[in-house]
Amino acid sequence: MGVAITHAGERPLDFDSVWQQIDGADAAWVASVAAPALDAQLTQSLRARGIHATQFVRSSAQACGVRSAYAQPERLGIDRFLSLIAAHARAHEPTVIASCGTALTLDALAADGTHLGGLIAPAPDIMRDALLGHTARLGELGSARIVERADNTTDAVESGCWLAAAALIERFVARSVQDFGTAPALVFSGGGAQRLAELIALPSRIDAELVLRGLAMFADRA
Repeated sequence: MGVAITHAGERPLDFDSVWQQIDGADAAWVASVAAPALDAQLTQSLRARGIHATQFVRSSAQACGVRSAYAQPERLGIDRFLSLIAAHARAHEPTVIASCGTALTLDALAADGTHLGGLIAPAPDIMRDALLGHTARLGELGSARIVERADNTTDAVESGCWLAAAALIERFVARSVQDFGTAPALVFSGGGAQRLAELIALPSRIDAELVLRGLAMFADRA
């Protein structure tokens, strides 16, 4: 069984509530992009549950038919690497993966499993928070809409951040068309997937389980 754990801020994670979803496990495979201290906390919590075989997965130059574009493959985020594995296993076709969580990450994957590289940018929520933190006169903003032209500051900030992310994805896909010679499949994942997909007039699908399925495949091959 796969479980995704999201962490933000300084509040400790409640692992006990997570383990209630898991019954009878004797080993754990972990894909973590958290700080080492949280990895240690997770390992300790697993041991307290009697799970002593914990394997933290790391990105590699090649796995499950996917070849990383990185000269230092271990520097590619494990969430991105596992997403590539899952996407390639589903269909051997040119693919662009757009994942929107804390960061917005974009990756291009050829039909033969070759990773062509990608981009990392702040996610729209992080863009907004950074803007508010560095612009004193903006103050606190309430609920906002995403519009093409805003007639108030709240909507202008929200729209600018989300449409900037959408424009970056559209540019990345357009460049990928040139590289592939055909339109790639566009796959969204992450917490902001639905909202981003609605802003882009391209065929796409949302895959909330992309990283977990990639992790399961990686573990099966190990």
